[in-house]
Amino acid sequence: MRFVSWNVNGLRAASGKGFSEAFLALDADFFCLQETKLQAGQLDLAFPGYESFWNYADKKGYSGTAVYTRHTPLSVRYGMGIDVHDHEGRVITLEYPGFFLVTVYTPNSQDGLRRLDYRMTWEDDFRAFLLGLDAVKPVIFCGDLNVAHEEIDIRNPKANHMNSGFTDEERGKMTQLLDSGFIDTFRTLHPDLVKYSWWSYRFQAREKNVGWRIDYFITSARLRDKIAEAEIHNEIFGSDHCPVELVLND
Repeated sequence: MRFVSWNVNGLRAASGKGFSEAFLALDADFFCLQETKLQAGQLDLAFPGYESFWNYADKKGYSGTAVYTRHTPLSVRYGMGIDVHDHEGRVITLEYPGFFLVTVYTPNSQDGLRRLDYRMTWEDDFRAFLLGLDAVKPVIFCGDLNVAHEEIDIRNPKANHMNSGFTDEERGKMTQLLDSGFIDTFRTLHPDLVKYSWWSYRFQAREKNVGWRIDYFITSARLRDKIAEAEIHNEIFGSDHCPVELVLND
């Protein structure tokens, strides 16, 4: 089974930058999107053989997630069931016989870390949400987690220390999540590989490869032996992020 995740930073914009071509070329069973920035009815983008599920933010042009899938889920859940978190369209959960698939767009702590306290609450609640799922069956979750976990995951760690996405608090929450029974699939297969999934639009960052790895596929640790591939497609453009991929053996 092939899974792809991509923060498209506005699906309408990405659709004019080769999104459909990349979607078809990646040929995924499950294609998860973050930061769609859509409301219902604003874009009709269907692909033969795929169903799609959408979670829209209350605020127009903000956040939002989606999943295209070739496999009809047993159930679909939007959000975490916690009102304070469920107005920004950040989480979709699809249930299948053997696993839950969750796509997530984690809140950014923002400039000046003005949303860091909220982010810490989100992290605790989202971890509890995942652990509740994991108690039922294995979990595969993906998305823009808005954190570079280790120094290897960011081009300039010293200069960015305590900036949004590379604070000790955010990195600590990622460690806590992984220690609770989950694995970072890319780092599991590629412990020393330096590869990024996001680059600022400023200062020619992508051309210079001054990037961050903040897009992940994370799974329940008990799926470790099923992981066949974990890739970052930094050859694909169309957003300030690139797609990331996970392949699991059936």
